[in-house]
Amino acid sequence: MTYPIQALSDLVIGTVEAVSPSEIEVSLGGETPQAIALNTGIPTPFPRINSYVPNEVGATVAYVTWIGVVKSAMPRGGQRDLALVDLPFPTRRMSVSPIGTLLLRTGSDGKPRQELSRGVLAFPSVGDQVLIPTPDQVAAIVGAGDTDRRVVIGSSPLAMDADIMVDPDKIFGRHLAVLGNTGSGKSCSVAGLIRWSLDAAAEQRRKAGKPGRPNARFIILDPNGEYSRAFADDPTSVRVFRVPPLQDEEKALKVPAWLWNGSEWSTLSQAQPAVQRPLLLQGLRELKSGAQLDLSPEAKVARLVSSYLTSVRSTLANGRQEYTGFPGNKNFGGVLLTLAADCETWPAIIDDPYCEAIEAVQSTVDALIQAKLERGKYWSDFAAADLEEVAASLETLLDALPAEEALEHMHEDAPRIFDVSSLSSHLEALAARQSANVANFVSTLGLRIRGMLADNRLGSVINDPEPPEFKDWLEDHVGASNASNGNIAVIDLSLVPSDTVHIIVSVLGRVVFEALQRYRRTAAQSLPTVLVLEEAHNFVKGVGSPDRETWNASDLCRDVFERIAREGRKFGLGLLVSSQRPSELSATLLAQCNTFLLHRIVNDADQKLVSKLVPDNIGGLLKELPGLPSRHAVLLGWAAPIPVLVEMRELKLEHQPRSTDPAYWDVWTGIEKREIDWDALVNSWQG
Repeated sequence: MTYPIQALSDLVIGTVEAVSPSEIEVSLGGETPQAIALNTGIPTPFPRINSYVPNEVGATVAYVTWIGVVKSAMPRGGQRDLALVDLPFPTRRMSVSPIGTLLLRTGSDGKPRQELSRGVLAFPSVGDQVLIPTPDQVAAIVGAGDTDRRVVIGSSPLAMDADIMVDPDKIFGRHLAVLGNTGSGKSCSVAGLIRWSLDAAAEQRRKAGKPGRPNARFIILDPNGEYSRAFADDPTSVRVFRVPPLQDEEKALKVPAWLWNGSEWSTLSQAQPAVQRPLLLQGLRELKSGAQLDLSPEAKVARLVSSYLTSVRSTLANGRQEYTGFPGNKNFGGVLLTLAADCETWPAIIDDPYCEAIEAVQSTVDALIQAKLERGKYWSDFAAADLEEVAASLETLLDALPAEEALEHMHEDAPRIFDVSSLSSHLEALAARQSANVANFVSTLGLRIRGMLADNRLGSVINDPEPPEFKDWLEDHVGASNASNGNIAVIDLSLVPSDTVHIIVSVLGRVVFEALQRYRRTAAQSLPTVLVLEEAHNFVKGVGSPDRETWNASDLCRDVFERIAREGRKFGLGLLVSSQRPSELSATLLAQCNTFLLHRIVNDADQKLVSKLVPDNIGGLLKELPGLPSRHAVLLGWAAPIPVLVEMRELKLEHQPRSTDPAYWDVWTGIEKREIDWDALVNSWQG
C-alpha cells in the first residue's frame, strides 16, 4: 500500500536554492532521472527544456529553461567537514521560470479538479522541494480538462502528448495570427482550425438533437487560390468565388463598383484632390440618387438647361474678366458651342410642345456665335447684354419644361446600384457646365475610369451588366440565415490584377464589417463571423503614407483592416491573419491579435518581432522557432493558458490547401505526368 506522503515523496526531484521573480534555481538530487522518469506512474521524459515542474504542493508551475552540471564545493548530502577539502564536486542544477499557479477548483460535476491560473500567487522559498508533475497536473497545465475548450487542434510533445484544445470564443473572438515561414504548415493549420471547429460544432449539435449545419461563417480572402480544394469534400458547405473561367459549382467573383465608397473610387481612379475628387464625389452622389436612371427625357433636358443657366449667371456675377479678353471670351464661347450642339439634339428626344422654346434658345445662341466668332477661329469680347439675352432664353425654356421633382441626394458611400459605365460621361458633362479648364482637367479622370472598366481582367469583376441585388450579394458572401447556403466563402483572388487587388480586398473587408455593424444595431446582438486574411503581409503593410490626400490602394486596405482589428470584436467579426513575414505586417494589426500560433520562423527580423509578444521569463520557448519541424507550432496568448508547443493534427491530403512543395523529381522522372495545353491557357489569358 502506498500512502499519500510516500507518493508525494516519490515525485521529488530537487530543492529550491535561489528564488527571483523571473527565475528559480533548483539543485537536482542524486535520484533525479537522467532522461526518463518512472516515478509518475508512466514513463515520462525528464528533465527536458521547456517542460514543466510544480512545487511540492502542486502550486507554482514553472518552465524548465536550463539544465546543467556545475562544480560545487561540497557534494549533496555530504558532511560539513568535507568543505575543508577544496575539491570540485559535480552537481546537477536546473533553472526554471515561474509562469502560473495550479489551484484546486470544483468542477461543474461537483468534483475537485486542478486548474492553472496565470501569474504566481506565492513564490516558493529556499529549501522547498520540487516535484515532477503527474499526468493529471500536466493536463491541467495545458488546459486539456477545461470544459470551455471544445476544439482539439493537436497534442503537446512536452506535456505527455496531452490534447491541446482551444475555446472558439477566445481564439476567433479576439483575433488570431498564424505566423511562419513557407512550408512550415501554416496554411494547413488555418484550414485545420476552420475544419476542426466546424466538425466540433456539428458534433455538439448532433448530441443536442439539433438538425442542420452549424450557424458559423468563415470568409477566406485567398490571394493564391489555395483553399478551394480544402473543403471540396462537402460542396454544400463552401461557396467559391473566382475570376472566370469557372469550374463545377464555382461562382464568378463580383465586387461591383456601385458598392465602393468615395475613398475607394478616389484612390483607384487617382482623382486629384483639388478639382477631380470633389467632382467625382458629386457625380457619385447624383448617380446613386438616380440622376441618370429613372428620369424622363424632359427632366434630363431640364437638368441640363438649369446647369447652363447657372453657368451663365455665375459668369455674369464674376465680372468682365470671365467673358472678355483671352481666355475668358474663349471659355464662354466654348460653353455657347456646347449649348448649341445640345439644342440640336434635344428636339429628337422630347415632345413637340417644347421645341419652340428650344428653337428660341438655339437661334439666340447661333446669332451670338456668328457675331463673336471671327473667321471661325478667334472670339471677340462678349458684353453683359449678350449673356443676359442667353440667360433670358434659357429661363423661358426652363419655365416651359415640366418642373423636376426635388431629388434627395444620396451620400457617395451609399451602396446604391447605378450604371457604372455612365460615370465617366456624367463627370465630363458636370465639368463642361463649369468651364473649359475644368473640363480639360477632368477629361483625364474620365479616361482612367473608362480604361479601368475596359480592362477585361477587372471589368467583369466590378461592372456587371446585370448587377445583383445588394441583399443577394450579402447572402452569397457573408452567408444566408442559419448558414443554409454553407459555412465557408472562399474568395479566390489569384487572377485579380495586382494593381487593383488591394481595392477589391478593402471593399470586401469594409462591406462585411459594415454589414455586421448594422446587423448588431437592428438585431441588438452580434453575428459571429471570421474573416481569414491569407498572406496578410501583402495587404496590411506596416508602412504607408500618413497623408490621406496622397493615399494609394495599399494604404486604404491597411486602414480598413486596422479598423476591423480595433473594432471588429464588438460586432462579432474576428480576424484570422496568416503571414510568412510578420515583420512587414502593420504593428496595429499585430497589437490587436490576442492569440498567436507560431510555426517555424527563421528570419532574424521576424524572430525579434515575435519575441516581443511574450513575457521575458518565458521567451526561451521561442528560441525553438527556427528549428521547429513542419506541423509543429507554439500556441500562446488569450486562447492558451500558457505558451505551449503543439503538434498540429494532421489533415488528409485531400483536405489540405494547394500549397504543397512542388514535386520536381517525380515530374522529372515521369512518376507524375504534366501535360501542357498552351493554346487553352493563352485563350483564357487573352480573354
